[in-house]
Amino acid sequence: MKLTDLRDNPGARKGRMRVGRGIGSGKGKTAGRGQKGAKARSGVSIGGFEGGQMPLHMRIPKRGFNNPFAKDYAEVNLGLVQKFIDAGKLDANAVIDHAALKAAGLARGGKHGVRLLGKGELTAKATFKVEGASKGAVAAVEKAGGSVELPAAQASEHEKKTARRDVNKAAKAAAK
Repeated sequence: MKLTDLRDNPGARKGRMRVGRGIGSGKGKTAGRGQKGAKARSGVSIGGFEGGQMPLHMRIPKRGFNNPFAKDYAEVNLGLVQKFIDAGKLDANAVIDHAALKAAGLARGGKHGVRLLGKGELTAKATFKVEGASKGAVAAVEKAGGSVELPAAQASEHEKKTARRDVNKAAKAAAK
């Protein structure tokens, strides 16, 4: 047997039907579309159309909301961090940040960083540099002798506007 002898079993690959190629083909004239009407035409768009009745997808009440501004954090529990430190996959002496957690396989996703949660127990003294942490997690890390470094809170647009307004009011009052 040679490579050139290799081929599919007979009937394994069925050729596509060529429609509209004469009456003798069995799929001539209307090409299997029947007679007239929207379905016989090209560009038919009646998916979900119910003859003028309000379609089902519009009758059912809508719920929920997808916040386009929501932050995507990888959530990591302290118990798992301790487990990885014990297994030697994480170094407690080095700073534990998003890159270290990702390399260890603890933080999946987290486009905007890591958020530390307090589930489980931490006994190792470790320094964390993360985007967010729960109060319980910070307390547990500090109890074990470690520290949690969080980024400086950035003022929201609303806070900036109110601060600007207060400065302007003070300036007007001083001018009078």
